[in-house]
Amino acid sequence: MRSAPPSRLNRRRAGFTLIELLIVIVILGLLLSLVAPVMFSKVSSSQRKTAMAQMQMLATSLDTYRLDVGDYPATLTELRSSTKPGWDGPYLPRDVPLDPWGNPYVYAVPGTDGKPYALSSYGKDGKPGGDGDNADIVFQ
Repeated sequence: MRSAPPSRLNRRRAGFTLIELLIVIVILGLLLSLVAPVMFSKVSSSQRKTAMAQMQMLATSLDTYRLDVGDYPATLTELRSSTKPGWDGPYLPRDVPLDPWGNPYVYAVPGTDGKPYALSSYGKDGKPGGDGDNADIVFQ
């Protein structure tokens, strides 16, 4: 027995019409325009939090270095290798990380206001000063 060929009506109902597809695309575009700004604002705040967490890790390594050697290192790379007496490192598991924007952290010995060292990130623009995402992040 042969089945009857599909009717024209059934063939037309097999897919979506152009109007239906356009409506779905417009709805997805509206949803994306509402959700995207919220999600992208979270990215910048998480980068600033990451920078602060990395600087806390560096500060812990710097303090451990000082306990072993007796003074803070001249550069952050001395946390990985040094020839100073008492050095018991490496004090970092990997190379000194870059900040979340790909710039090196700024380290100075001695620090300002009588502090033994200063540790900071210049933010997204990689330059001192700035506002918003470009503002400096200073470890206190």
